[in-house]
Amino acid sequence: MKILSVDIGTGTQDIFLYDSNLDIENGFKLVLPSPTMMVHRRLKQALHTRTPILLSGYQMGGGPSAWAIEEMARAGIPVYMTPSAATTLNDELDKVEALGIRIISDDEIKKIKDVEELELRDFDFNLISKTFNDYGVSLKDLGAIAVAVFDHGNAPAGISDRQFRFDYLDERIKAKNSLSAFAYLSNDIPKIMTRLQSVADSASGLPCPLVVMDTAPAAVLGADFDPAVAQRKAKIVCNVGNFHTLAFRLGEKGIEGVFEHHTGEIDLPKLESLLRALADGSLKHEDVFNDMGHGALMYSNEKFEFGKDDFDVVVTGPRRSMFALSQKERENLRPYFAVPFGDMMIAGCFGLLAATAEILPELAEPVLGSLRSGRGRGVAPWDG
Repeated sequence: MKILSVDIGTGTQDIFLYDSNLDIENGFKLVLPSPTMMVHRRLKQALHTRTPILLSGYQMGGGPSAWAIEEMARAGIPVYMTPSAATTLNDELDKVEALGIRIISDDEIKKIKDVEELELRDFDFNLISKTFNDYGVSLKDLGAIAVAVFDHGNAPAGISDRQFRFDYLDERIKAKNSLSAFAYLSNDIPKIMTRLQSVADSASGLPCPLVVMDTAPAAVLGADFDPAVAQRKAKIVCNVGNFHTLAFRLGEKGIEGVFEHHTGEIDLPKLESLLRALADGSLKHEDVFNDMGHGALMYSNEKFEFGKDDFDVVVTGPRRSMFALSQKERENLRPYFAVPFGDMMIAGCFGLLAATAEILPELAEPVLGSLRSGRGRGVAPWDG
């Protein structure tokens, strides 16, 4: 049985093909440019030649792609977008038009001449399938596909995207105190989670069930399959992403606290201060939100003590090198860089597999058997 897992971030899309017939370390993996970076590069070429652009398709991750689209519009180059593609920039289309971008219907596409057309989408199954097929690996016999993206949600006009996302996180944690609460079958996606829904819409006609999930909980869940992390009943796991840094405080009963900030707005001292406040229960929502972050939630008044074990905080994510500085001073938090099955970059894929096993119980036995196989292997944590 095979499961294709795809963790789509800002810099890379990390792909792991699980095969129950193989040891999990032998599963095929790819780390490729993210879809938003691929679009960014295409648009930079069009900017250089001043080629008009027609963007169709679906809502996808912004950041680099959005910056390139806006740069073209500012340069006076004609930019046309269909309504669904335009939500990549903003769910309120009048704000997209205010940038100088023309919104056109799908019926009007054929009337637009002398433009380069580019289809926006986060998940391109056909392209991934072709890549594997070029190496003699077929994706026709998949038991499931699991995809992770970051979704702010569709906030109503006048409501902060950051506050809206944290209200959503709070609702999910209270409904199901588990990291897998942020994963859904494609037909169960909440209506407010428009980017998750766009992944499902763009993947219609797949040969198997589709599971979608938020990226950071997937990475944190995947980090727990590092044997040193799995041995801890209580832990703080911090995922330092290219755009967002999210830390979960986890205990025997589930999620005890969480905060999410923009990586570009923090340095190591600020991050360690937030982690200490998360540990002692003093962290407040406004401490993060008023600092241009997303926010914080606390569900326990008990204190998590640093310094009593061989490491303080579990770290994962593509920007985890931020913590390398703390090796120089023992008074700073001692990080452990999680490497589930020997590979930090696809931690999110392992989290996706665990969530898929819960959502599709018919797949649970082989998947969980494979994932748990690594937990007993001794790995020495960082010792300073």
